[in-house]
Order: sequence, then C-alpha cells, then structure tokens
Amino acid sequence: MEQNSFNYTVEQFADLQLLRYRVNGFEELSLPRKQLIYYLSQAALEGRDILFDQNGKYNLQIRRLLEAIYLHYEGERSTSEFQALEVYLKRVWFANGIHHHYACDKFIPEFSAVYLRSLIDSLDSSVLPLEEGESIDELCHKLFPVIFDPSVMPKRVNQADGEDLILTSAANYYEGVTQQEAEEFYASQKLADDEEPVMYGMNSRLVKKDGVVQEEVWKIGGMYSAALEKIVYWLEKAMDVAENDTQKEVIRLLIEFYHTGDLKTFDRYSIQWLKDTSSLVDFVNGFIESYGDPLGMKASWESIVNFKDLEATRRTETISENAQWFEDHSPVDARFKKEQVKGVSAKVITAAMLAGDLYPASAIGINLPNSNWIRSVHGSKSVTIGNLTEAYNKAAHGNGFREEFVYGPEELRLLETYADITDDLHTDLHECLGHGSGKLLPGVDPDALKAHGSTIEEARADLFGLYYLPDAKMVELGLVPDADAYKAEYYSYMMNGLMTQLVRIEPGCTVEEAHMRNRQLIARWALEQGREERVVEMVVRDGKTYVKINDYCKLRMLFGKLLAEIQRIKSEGDYEAARMLVENYAVKVDAVLHAEVLERYRKLHLAPYKGFVNPVYTPVLDAEGNITDVKVTYGEGYAEQMLRYSREYSNL
Repeated sequence: MEQNSFNYTVEQFADLQLLRYRVNGFEELSLPRKQLIYYLSQAALEGRDILFDQNGKYNLQIRRLLEAIYLHYEGERSTSEFQALEVYLKRVWFANGIHHHYACDKFIPEFSAVYLRSLIDSLDSSVLPLEEGESIDELCHKLFPVIFDPSVMPKRVNQADGEDLILTSAANYYEGVTQQEAEEFYASQKLADDEEPVMYGMNSRLVKKDGVVQEEVWKIGGMYSAALEKIVYWLEKAMDVAENDTQKEVIRLLIEFYHTGDLKTFDRYSIQWLKDTSSLVDFVNGFIESYGDPLGMKASWESIVNFKDLEATRRTETISENAQWFEDHSPVDARFKKEQVKGVSAKVITAAMLAGDLYPASAIGINLPNSNWIRSVHGSKSVTIGNLTEAYNKAAHGNGFREEFVYGPEELRLLETYADITDDLHTDLHECLGHGSGKLLPGVDPDALKAHGSTIEEARADLFGLYYLPDAKMVELGLVPDADAYKAEYYSYMMNGLMTQLVRIEPGCTVEEAHMRNRQLIARWALEQGREERVVEMVVRDGKTYVKINDYCKLRMLFGKLLAEIQRIKSEGDYEAARMLVENYAVKVDAVLHAEVLERYRKLHLAPYKGFVNPVYTPVLDAEGNITDVKVTYGEGYAEQMLRYSREYSNL
C-alpha cells in the first residue's frame, strides 16, 4: 500500500470506527531492529487474554461462546438478530469484554436470550467453551444473566460517590471483599516513613478465602501464568537482539518481575527503563494503568511496541530540555514545586504494535512510570504517538464535525490553521511536563485521593499544558508559529469539555471515565468562575448551542488558578477538596444540552470512538530457518484479525 493510497478507515459499527495506522519508516530499519520489533510484538499479543479476564470474570467464556457461533453456525446469517449478534461480538472484541471500553456500562444485546440459546443448541458441543464437567444448560444458566440482565454486573468501574465501589464494579480485581476491607488491607502494609514505596496491589487480585483476605499474584507459577510464560518466551528472544546492554537489562528485569511478581523488582525495572534513552526501539509490556480499578490501585495489562520518530522528536526534546524553566514558572505554590527536575525525557514515537489495554482503542500520549517516588527521584519518560495522531487526523478530514459545532468563521480559521500543531503540543506538555511536575509533601500517601485520584491527576496534567500553551516561551522556543496559535487548543478544549464529548455518553448517564471527568471539570469550572466577566459563554443561535470564548487571556488566568488549587490538592492529599471538585463539576450532565448535542451529532453519521487494526509482521526465513527480513502488511480486516488473535494467542 503506497502512502498516497493508504486507506486509513477499516469499518464502522455501533459507536465505533476502526482505523489503520501506518508504521512509517519500518522498511528502512536494520534487520536486528526489525527482529526486535517482531519479537516484542509477539510478546505483546500473547497477553491479550489477561485484559479480558481482568475486565470481568466471565469475559473469556462469553467471547469464546460468541466466536464459536460466529465460526460454526450454519443457519441464516442475514436476519436482524444474527447481525445484532455479530455487532455485539465486535463490540466485545473492541472493549476486551462486555462493558463499554470508555463509559464502562454493560452492552445490552439487540438479540434475545431465546435466539442465543437456539444458536447454541445448533452447534456441536465440542466447539463450545464448556468448562470441565459443565453442561450446556449450566453454561447458559451461568452466562445468560451476565449477558442479558441489566441489573447483573451493570458497570465495569463504578465511581458513584457514597457507594461501595468494589461491590458495585464488575472488574475482576476483587472477589468477596468490600471496599473497606480492601482499603484496610493495603493501608496496613504501608509504612509511614517509606521513601520508596512500591505500588501496593498493582499486580494481584484481592480475594477472601476462608475468611482471610489475601492476594492472588499475577506471575509465572501464579495467576495468569500460562500467558506470562508465553510473553517471557518472546522477551527472551528480544533480549538476544537488544540494541545495547541497557535495553538488554530492561528486558531481563521485566522477565525477572514476571517470574517473581516482586514489586521492588518492578521498580528496578522501571528505573532501568527510564535510563534507556538512546535505543531507537522501545516498548511497554506489563501491568501499567489503574483506571480499570475503582480504587485506582490494580493495573491492567497493556503493551505498545514503538520506535523513535527522529524528526518529530526535536519538538519534545525542546520541551524536556526546558523542563526546569516550566517548573520554576508554574503558577502553583512554591512548596509544591520540584526544586530540581530530574530525568525528564520525551520523544515522538511511531507505534508498531498495540496490545492489551492499548488495543483497539489507544492513548495518543503516555507518561511513565506511575510511581510517585520514582518520578521524583529519577524522572519520567514521555511519548507522543505520532502515527496514531496522523491516522485520526486523516480519518477526520472533512467529516463536517467542526462546521456543525464550532461557533463561527474566526474559530474555524483558528482550528484549520493551528489545531493539528497545538493539539500535538498540548499532548506533549501534558505527558512530558504535566504528569512529571510538582511533588507530594513528605508523608502524603500517593493513594490519598482514592477513587478521585485519576481524575485529579489527569486534570493537573491537562491544566499544565493549557497554562503554558499561550506563553511567550512557546514562540521563543519555536514550538508554535505565533502568539495566536494557542487559541485553537483553548477553543477546541472548552468546546469538547462543555459540549461535544457528551456524544460519548448515553442519555440519562453521568460522566464516569477519568479523562472525560477531567475535561468537564476544567471546562465547567472555568465557565462558572469566568461567568461574571463573560470570559466564556454558552450562546444559542438558530436553536443551536455553541461555546464562545470572549477573553482568551483571562481564560489562561483561570486555568492557572485551577492548576494551583489542583496541585495543592494532590500535594497535600486533600481528599475532601478533590471529592468536592469532582462531584460539583465533573460528573453531572445537563440533560437538555446532552439531547441537543446527540441529535446534532447523529445527523453527521460519525462514530464518537475510534480504535485501530494492527499491522501484520511476517518474518522471512532462509533455508536454515534464520530470519533474513521482516515484512509489514496492512490488509487484515477487523474480524479477521480478532479471530486470528483468538486462535493464536488464547493462553488462559
């Protein structure tokens, strides 16, 4: 597929659109680097089943049941019910389970339980995912309420204030324990004077057996062993073709962590990974982000394989080289600033493989590690994923979205002129400096903000980027073309936070996901705080609501004020202040505005969520079986890829 004829769009269904991303520059890499990417990609794909199981205890059996029907049913497939089942299966693949990947609500099938049972009965029992000794009746009795009953496991992650977040969440991180029991279990492990605390509970399932609360650790010989053994097999091959000794040690420590499950080893691995700034090829593989745990402790499995975009990285290197200047000039209280910013590295990468919690839906920027003490002492590594952003931009070109929701010609001109630049730059600032800025006061528990921690942290990083986009330093460093460029991101951000991200929410629902909560919190707070001076307005014209920014400079001052308060909340561990901000600004939805936005969006025939189909890597072998080249192709379809992954990487 040539660059000019590359087809970014794969297919669209429900509220989802599947895209392809191009791995620009792969063909020019050396053979050892191609091999390294191939081995790391295999290691990434071997972990697929882990995330399905983490997202819900019945997900794997439900997926395999639906796949068996999809592959083996010989009856009529053109009926509305079978087509509804096909869409349901595609949604389960996309979400790595039966709950929406972003909103966390359970999908309600548009086919009946009677119809599903008729399909099951038409199949030979040998193709069904029956557990040992399980009958078809027992399978249906167990799974049908989970699939069809809206009251059974309705939310993967519940964040409702005042409820037991563990008992009301379907995520498979806890069994038989209450929220209070879980919090007490981990509180008892923490030492008040520990300056290098591990991320307690990160790689385990917390269960109560015979009245005793205990952890089932994810490691070889423990939970998820079969998948982790396959991951390690490919990591060992990758270690043999590592670019240098530092990278080889990174892989060795990760293998050791998978064998032992020891969180101190994971910290050693994270520090070594931070030190590897010279390798062209890089990767993440492991239990990383905690958004799927209502308590924000247990980490979902994910992987990304990538290599550095040398040209685009000049932008992020400029930012990271000036990290101390940004920290020093931040509007937050001096008590919460880092006296010395250490180890901030940033780059733009080309994604080569997405897996686990980064597939099919992916972040466009990543900042790791998540350990607060490692960030403070050793720094962080930040990436912006350039070829995914490219795919999003290409697919969105000319789709009518801006014309429908943007206030007027001047705002459209700003977006057309600057939005691609400032959107990337905001991501860079968010990941590279925002997450790496500030510090906790001595003795503050990193988990003090509990269920609101993720929202507050994302708001902190977003505000850092928003505050600095208009700064004269941006022009001085050559990061933006002129002093007006930032207005494109300000307008886009406020429109999204106040209005257009509502297209991702079902009528009658509240905002649940941490990134969406963060954006609404910032936008609504700024709207309210600037109301008297009409800094930002919601205006109605011809029966349609629009966002109008009247004073961009004052809006920046508001962002700075909120950044200072949110950094204080984070640094002091002020749970009650975090709760009030989130509950007052981030959660509730204006039902009338929501209905209007949904109706306007529906007429555009767009999908609010995007995800990706991975490229396929095929090794070229000589007569002795040695790899002489690795070819990359892009023609695999969505269902074709998902079925192949289920065939080749079903390890649990």
